Amino acid sequence: MTTLANNIILRGQGLRRYFPVRRGFLQRVMGWIKAVDGVDLKIPAARTLGLVGESGCGKSTLARLILKLDEPNEGTILYRDRDITHLSREEMKPYRRKMQIIFQDPYGSLNPRMTAGHTIEEGLRTIGLKDRDQRRRRVAELLEKVGMPAWAADRYPHEFSGGQRQRVGIARALSVEPELIICDEPVSALDVSIQAQILNLLRGLQRDLGLSYLFISHDLNVVEYMSEVVYDKHLNPYSDALFASMPVPDPAVKRIWQPLAGDVPSPFNPPPGCKFQNRCPLVEDRCRAAEIPLYQANGDHLVRCWKVLGR
Repeated sequence: MTTLANNIILRGQGLRRYFPVRRGFLQRVMGWIKAVDGVDLKIPAARTLGLVGESGCGKSTLARLILKLDEPNEGTILYRDRDITHLSREEMKPYRRKMQIIFQDPYGSLNPRMTAGHTIEEGLRTIGLKDRDQRRRRVAELLEKVGMPAWAADRYPHEFSGGQRQRVGIARALSVEPELIICDEPVSALDVSIQAQILNLLRGLQRDLGLSYLFISHDLNVVEYMSEVVYDKHLNPYSDALFASMPVPDPAVKRIWQPLAGDVPSPFNPPPGCKFQNRCPLVEDRCRAAEIPLYQANGDHLVRCWKVLGR
């Protein structure tokens, strides 16, 4: 992930989201699915924070918590040092336009009964742009900004390719002039060639508009391109094994393969201790005893493992 700057746009502290498991005729709560369990994060202004995880590990749930589309059971969300954790829907309205999301499925995220122009205009109405001609001009500007022709405003989602639909989704997110955009696996549903175009577009928009990104993905190559520092600083033994498993498109490059055995701990009944104990190649008894604190290494890098410090 990127080096954290002093100007932090959003902080999440101790975020937890548990979902009840109900059984029986009376639907009594028998336990809890720990989808998000004690997450801390900081997103610097005009920078990218990469969030990597396996499928089903709670990445999208965390995104929903940050956007206040779901409520955390515990924890605090600070937007520019303002606590927004328990704000009502009405109180959240000024922050809605500051935080937007680009969804994974570019087709499912668009209303099939609305043209691209009408989809983007929804955001313009939200920020108070009432004049219809001004809205249409602004729609044309936004479409051009994401690499689409102005006439695309009159087309419906089914008339676009997957990459074009994602560009419309990006234009919709930009319509309210946000500061922070949650990119929830925005290229995982696209062809590889189109992925590169969308990633280049996102980087260009960040450079031109000073946007902050929380970039969520399970593809380490994509994360490398969007937030490169993680490749220089990964220290956790589990992270080392994940990076070592990545294929390299060069037969001359040799890597020491570190196979990951075991399964990811169950979110229904996770064991105490390190979250990666079932799959870490260096696990010890002390890793299973209690939660491991964060240790600082290599400057501002934090890692929840004592072995990186030789302990």
